[in-house]
Amino acid sequence: MTYLIYLITGLLAGIIGGLLGTGGCALMMPVIRFGFHFNPAIAVGTTLTAVVFTAASGAYQHIKMGNVDKKTSWIVGISGVLGVIIGSIVFGYIKNYGDLLDLILGFVFLVVSFRMMYEGLLGRGPKNPAENQIPGTKTTKSILGFSIGFLTGIIGLGGGYALVPSFIYFLSAPVKLAIGTSMASFVWIALVGAMFKIYQGVVNIPAAITLGIGALIGAIYGAKLTAKFKPNALKVLFGLLFLYVSLKYILIYFGIAI
Repeated sequence: MTYLIYLITGLLAGIIGGLLGTGGCALMMPVIRFGFHFNPAIAVGTTLTAVVFTAASGAYQHIKMGNVDKKTSWIVGISGVLGVIIGSIVFGYIKNYGDLLDLILGFVFLVVSFRMMYEGLLGRGPKNPAENQIPGTKTTKSILGFSIGFLTGIIGLGGGYALVPSFIYFLSAPVKLAIGTSMASFVWIALVGAMFKIYQGVVNIPAAITLGIGALIGAIYGAKLTAKFKPNALKVLFGLLFLYVSLKYILIYFGIAI
């Protein structure tokens, strides 16, 4: 019964991730942390491992559709792997400080919520130019990949949450190319990060596999639903949801449950 709930959780996270183009990990992590009462470190490791499934599937689909700047994906992927290795080493030193992990994640989700509500309420969002390459120098892309890889090694989030908006807002990338290149880059970051988390003993492997399979299936349907909903309204709704999640993470650090 528990694994059926994991599967449904992954399915819903995948649908929402596919719908918003941000990946399912941003919803999956707080659900298993607070809904299933996972240890903070186990929640990070399990989520990152589950995301390998959706990242690999998404990368394959976007490469087939021509939505990937392959040169950029290699630069960001290689630098990101270096970043996730170093981030995972840092994580090894703080993984037993669950309250600190909760506080870090609380501020991360606060950024997510503000960005979504800002875009949703003001109708702001990236343009979608027709270029088939992501602008920017190799150095800029390498720094970006390393930074997000490092972040992923510590908090288990990085693909749709950080790479997509970074490509769009920092490098002025077209939306579809940003999403596809993010997937193609992040699959290697997620894979190496997951291997480190398994080695560090912070992954519930059966739960990660079940969540990953559910998210993989859900992402396919989520992408198809995008045409039926107004993106701005969805961003406001999920921005409010993530605001609650961020406050839950931050306040639990101070011993306050909401």
